[in-house]
Amino acid sequence: MAAVDSFHLLYQEIARSCHHQVEILTVVGACYVSWKGLCLLCDCYNVLRSHINPLLLHRTSLANKYGEWAVVTGATDGIGKAYAEELASRGMNIILISRNREKLQRVSEAIAAKYGVQTSFIEADFSKGREVFPAIRDGLKHVDVGILVNNAGVLYDYPERVTEVPEDKVWEIINVNIAAATMMVHIVVPGMVQRKKGAIVNVACGTCYKSNPQLTIYCASKVYLDRLSRDLHLELSPKGIFVQTLMPLCIATKSMTSCRKLHRFPILAPTPETYARHAVQTLGVSSRTAGYWAHSFQLVVAQWIPRWMCWSLGRFLYSAYP
Repeated sequence: MAAVDSFHLLYQEIARSCHHQVEILTVVGACYVSWKGLCLLCDCYNVLRSHINPLLLHRTSLANKYGEWAVVTGATDGIGKAYAEELASRGMNIILISRNREKLQRVSEAIAAKYGVQTSFIEADFSKGREVFPAIRDGLKHVDVGILVNNAGVLYDYPERVTEVPEDKVWEIINVNIAAATMMVHIVVPGMVQRKKGAIVNVACGTCYKSNPQLTIYCASKVYLDRLSRDLHLELSPKGIFVQTLMPLCIATKSMTSCRKLHRFPILAPTPETYARHAVQTLGVSSRTAGYWAHSFQLVVAQWIPRWMCWSLGRFLYSAYP
């Protein structure tokens, strides 16, 4: 009988202990869910703030806010060209930097004729490394650069493993995606600091937000741009300089065949012109953004789903992936 009583008391003690532990786990679970819900609300708020507020506010003069001249690299096609045109439509004078002189001259003349602004260009092949920057430095020596857009970038010819990427392509990615942006910042920032105003836009890539095997070096270079922008913003914002990371997803260009499935949906895959119009509106508002409202919501979703699911979905949508 005594043994039965002892067992009963032990059972009650275990039951009380388990109940207490369940209560603790319930509280912890509720706190975790509440925290995640708050984070999700903050993400959605940031998206709305970045893309709704600029529409409600009076359209400010970029020239007055940052300076009269904008420098755009990789400016003869795609996002770079569209961004340069959008800045010109807002009264900015434009300096285009790219490697194709014929395209540079054609785009420069077209922007000047259409928007009535001053334009010029500097021919530079960033893949050659540090030898191109003295000429760029001389070309910008007497220019008060208000906005720098680091858009120049190079991607793999097709997805492949790190060890299979040709050595020349590796150096091209490093020189164009990493070194060029870093050196352009090095060239223009002293003048911005002296004038106590300016803006730097580094175009990264939203598809590199999660792991992306077989595009490893490219994605790593874009993550570098993101980190460069975030730390530069902290370093330079007290001096009146705004630094932004742009993380676009699929853009409907002729060269972007890898996301042709999304081209059927203009909301998800905007034209470069539509993207640039939205992206410029976020300048001075958000230091880290997809630049386009639908892309921003896609990145929020990507943040909250498992990595394997995000990658599988990307492989399905971006049909160039194996």
